[in-house]
Amino acid sequence: MMKSIWIRYVLSALAVAVFGFILLNLLFLLDFGFQSLIDALAQLFTSAAPNTEISWFPPLKHFLFLLVIGLVSWPILRSKISQVYKAIFLVVPTALLLVTIGISFYRWPVVVYSLCTIATVGILYYFYTTKKSWLYYYSVILVALALLIAGLTGTEI
Repeated sequence: MMKSIWIRYVLSALAVAVFGFILLNLLFLLDFGFQSLIDALAQLFTSAAPNTEISWFPPLKHFLFLLVIGLVSWPILRSKISQVYKAIFLVVPTALLLVTIGISFYRWPVVVYSLCTIATVGILYYFYTTKKSWLYYYSVILVALALLIAGLTGTEI
């Protein structure tokens, strides 16, 4: 019995890591498509190149995508689907939030690491106060550590 519980835990952790990584790659492809669609729509209304001539346009597109993912994530994470599926999906909004902080404050690495730490600890504290499954903690810590290692080694996303 004890052995089967550990096997279930290990398989759940592997599922979160593998399928979360796949979802994360799909997220970046979706972000590219979303921003390309906005660029195409913007070209209909202006002859200027909005990405280069309007300084607030690229961040606006990214924050709109963040909002869309937030609106999609809310009902998914509050639904009655399995905790494993929710933990897998949790990789997406967590990574997007931390990457957005990194993009927004990339000139000030101390600010990036501080805000990402505050966001991660805040999310984990929320899980603690609401007594969520260990899979949620694992998902957030996995994403935070992966992005921390990528940031410290100079890996570009």
